[in-house]
Amino acid sequence: MSVRLAEITDTADVAALLPQAHRILADLVASGAALGWTLPPDRAEVRDLLTELVEGAGSGEAALLVAYASGDDVPSPSSLNRSAPLPDGSRVAGLGYWRRYARQTHRPHADLERVAVAEAYQGRGIGRALTEGLVASARKAGIEVLTLDARGDNERALALYRTLGFNEYGRLVDFVAVGHLRYDKVLYALDLRRPWPRL
Repeated sequence: MSVRLAEITDTADVAALLPQAHRILADLVASGAALGWTLPPDRAEVRDLLTELVEGAGSGEAALLVAYASGDDVPSPSSLNRSAPLPDGSRVAGLGYWRRYARQTHRPHADLERVAVAEAYQGRGIGRALTEGLVASARKAGIEVLTLDARGDNERALALYRTLGFNEYGRLVDFVAVGHLRYDKVLYALDLRRPWPRL
């Protein structure tokens, strides 16, 4: 399997991306993934999100990065919930994005809001590739500090962020509510004003 990362900057590309991006996000949320939704987002919500991100990319307000997978060992369509391949035969394996902070005093900084990898592609390094790509994109856009938060039980993601140089700067105990369950909200930051050995 080969993986290609692409930054989406044209709103015309949203229509082609939408079916697979929606399926990934909806399926992950339905299986309990820590993506900030308690119920799977509907297609219109995902379309609006993607459109907003792509429009923001033109002015350095945001970046949307998509991982496309292709090759002989791409998971079978049944494990991908029947999502149709793109015209070049590739499939969307994951996506992630950052957005610049709106508050004027925080404008030099951005928040890495989501990294989502389809279940069939997890464990293949796609989450790492997306995160590294988003860090590189933020640095190129002049972001000084890239922050993120993760649910405290998401140990896999937390370990990844630590290996990429993110530092924990806070924890809100039992802050995230999913029904009757409560989880810590763990806050991480990466200072892009300093050299990043991963680049």
